Amino acid sequence: MRHRKHHGSLGLPTGHRRALMANLATALLTHGRIETTEAKARALRPYAEKLITLAKRGDLHARRQALSKLRYRPIVDRLFGDVAAACSDRAGGYTRIVKTGFRAGDASPMAIIELVDTIETSTGEAAEA
Repeated sequence: MRHRKHHGSLGLPTGHRRALMANLATALLTHGRIETTEAKARALRPYAEKLITLAKRGDLHARRQALSKLRYRPIVDRLFGDVAAACSDRAGGYTRIVKTGFRAGDASPMAIIELVDTIETSTGEAAEA
């Protein structure tokens, strides 16, 4: 039975979808907020929140699991350092999705997905609110 096994395929093959989620999560953790389509934002939310939950755990196995998903060590270091510290007192709901309208080219619904406990600064690095 496939109960509770549904995830958004986004019309992509598995490898492409995994690479897309890793790249979107890397961009989200780098910049604190990104603008993407609403469907991609909804698919990214559980992926990113599971990574933040791993970072809050903080042990070596969690770090290796996150590194297998993101494949970029400086982002994993930032995830386990800055983002985990900012989200340490929150029990969940680390991201927020805000709808922003429609894209001009194909009228696709767009959304901003952002980390709740961090804000964007002028230097491009996220700082604790």
